Amino acid sequence: MDAFILLGSFFALMLIRMPVAYAMGLAALIGAWWIDIPLDAVMIQISAGVNKFSLLAIPFFVLAGAIMAEGGMSRRLVAFAEVLVGFIRGGLSLVNILASTFFGAISGSSMADTASVGSVLIPEMEKKGYPRDFATAVTVSGSVQAILIPPSHNAVIYSLAAGGSVSIAALFLAGVLPGLLLGLTLAIMCLVIARKRNFPAGRRIPMREALKICVEALWGLMTMVIILGGILSGVFTATESASVAVLWAFFVTMFIYRDYKWRDLPKLVHRTVKTLTIVMILIGFAAAFGYIMTLMMIPQQITAAITSLSSNPVIVLLMINVLLLALGTLMDMAPLILIMTPILMPVVTSIGVDPVHFGMIMMVNLGIGLLTPPVGGVLFVGSAVARLPIEKVVRAMTPFFIALLIVLGMVTFVPSLSLWLPNLLLN
Repeated sequence: MDAFILLGSFFALMLIRMPVAYAMGLAALIGAWWIDIPLDAVMIQISAGVNKFSLLAIPFFVLAGAIMAEGGMSRRLVAFAEVLVGFIRGGLSLVNILASTFFGAISGSSMADTASVGSVLIPEMEKKGYPRDFATAVTVSGSVQAILIPPSHNAVIYSLAAGGSVSIAALFLAGVLPGLLLGLTLAIMCLVIARKRNFPAGRRIPMREALKICVEALWGLMTMVIILGGILSGVFTATESASVAVLWAFFVTMFIYRDYKWRDLPKLVHRTVKTLTIVMILIGFAAAFGYIMTLMMIPQQITAAITSLSSNPVIVLLMINVLLLALGTLMDMAPLILIMTPILMPVVTSIGVDPVHFGMIMMVNLGIGLLTPPVGGVLFVGSAVARLPIEKVVRAMTPFFIALLIVLGMVTFVPSLSLWLPNLLLN
């Protein structure tokens, strides 16, 4: 009955279109009233939920990504990717995916990736003879890499939702191989489709022009080296690396590229703060919601229910994947991480799954959810950038969904994809 009151009130509030964050906060208050604990305890949990040093990584990484996105970095990364793979048949689709790999490693945001890379490449691909819906499908699918490749904001949220027991540095490293595997799988899919539909090959860029492009892109690509190099060398922590990334992004944008006007900087910071306000409210209310769930012993009940169906790790992981894929179509990624991690963590640890590995399983699942209607945030952004109906983009994405599900299966059932780098570099 406790679970019905808490979860039932949460879903009922969402059905009347209350924002997810406020639905969680109000449901936590209803749950606290039901089990007769002081409402002050809920307020304390909300405050404690956002009073964590590790959370500083989120605003700094978001700001660094925003500065790079609006400061000309996306255009330079697209040009750099074109130097590397643009001359191949269907090369612009490969450029799209590779640019998303580079930009995802700077922004950590799929939506920023889709908006920045898509605004440059979707019109360009259409001009070169690619269908607009195909170009959009490539853009939104490739943007899922930003969720996996460091610095991923969602990895920080997952670490928080796991109670801080999972290292952010380990999660960053764990995302490298799955992210690259995703990019490679999508690239192979694009090559197959390009050969089948006879898409054009791009031009070979002259050596002098290519060198100039590479030098310009190198300044932005150094962000990745600074973040991962600093963490692995022990110069700074994963959280501190975020503030260093902001300083570097600011220096490159304002003093090297100089495409961005100083007078526009306050507006950029204002937009970033508005985004972060929503995220922090969500995190605070999710902490209170998780606290009430713990008091009601809901995670233990769900663990017992799932393991009573099967104790086979393969079957349990398949059930969890189906559950996360279904939920990902109905809710955004951050709230799902905050809600489902405390519920599912006891389940996966009971069958011997490493929490870092499970973090990657969750990221891929919910990343697919970002591309799936009716609540696919990245899908909506891609459709808006391309000025196409959602239905047309979804139809074009059918082969890419297959590729994403293949990657999900490999990440789920080949743990070394996620654990090899953290074990090699952090142990």
